[in-house]
Amino acid sequence: MRRVGRTVEEQKRYLGLERSVKRENLRRVWFRFKRSKLSLIGLSLVGLLILFVGLAEFIAPYPEHAGLYINFKDAYKPPSMEHLFGTDMYGRDVLSRVIFGFRYAFLLIGIVLSLVVPTGVVLGLIAGYYRGTIIETIIIRLSDIFISIPYLVLALAIASILEPNIYNAMLAVSLMWWPWYVKLTHSVTTSLRNEPFILAAEAQGASTLHILFRELLPNQLGIILTKVTLDAGWVVLIGAAISFVGLGAQPPTPDLGTMVSEYSKYLPSYWWMSMGPALGIVLIILSFNLLGDGIRDVFAGD
Repeated sequence: MRRVGRTVEEQKRYLGLERSVKRENLRRVWFRFKRSKLSLIGLSLVGLLILFVGLAEFIAPYPEHAGLYINFKDAYKPPSMEHLFGTDMYGRDVLSRVIFGFRYAFLLIGIVLSLVVPTGVVLGLIAGYYRGTIIETIIIRLSDIFISIPYLVLALAIASILEPNIYNAMLAVSLMWWPWYVKLTHSVTTSLRNEPFILAAEAQGASTLHILFRELLPNQLGIILTKVTLDAGWVVLIGAAISFVGLGAQPPTPDLGTMVSEYSKYLPSYWWMSMGPALGIVLIILSFNLLGDGIRDVFAGD
């Protein structure tokens, strides 16, 4: 019985030590991150945008204006205390539509990155680990084919053969984005392939899956997370470009790119209509870029 008691006490001490190490690691990460004031601004802005996404119905001054709404009496009103970003040609509040536009922008970011990051990272890991084999050649050459075509041209070409809507726009962006993660992960995996800790794992009989996802992947998470954060802004920009030419979300969906396209016809007379969604796109890109710089600084110290 005493032996069991000692074992339980040892387990408690071990768990307590493990929690202490995790707390210390979190404090170290936060210390590195907060050294840059711009990174804190980026984190705050992303948090604010997420708040807009989740509570758009309560934050938007006129939530009903995000859908099918027409009131020609209020059309073309310039910015005022009643309508901070003015109103559009149908009398809809531009600020309310921009706030709901953040929801579609984050939906685009979430779906695209959740598709391309796992696909690109897994293929990159496999190609780098099996360096010099036919597996690497097939994966890398296929990636080169996609990368050789300008990404915006490829995205527009894919979107043009599909029905114009926001989900096909997401698919178009996803199909042109994954090779970049293959290239990044393949490059890092190749450099780590003959490191002592990989050779030791192989000598101990570790499985390929263990080596790929427990040895190689954790040692490049910093680079991958930094790229994911920086790419979030680019995903919104490419999605806006697709919507701008009419191949993305269709009116009256409050998509930022669609709004810029729709409202640009009224420039320069009603400049405030285009200004709202354009500022929304800039805010998203700036926020994620600043946040990405902070994440890069965190892992740069490892």
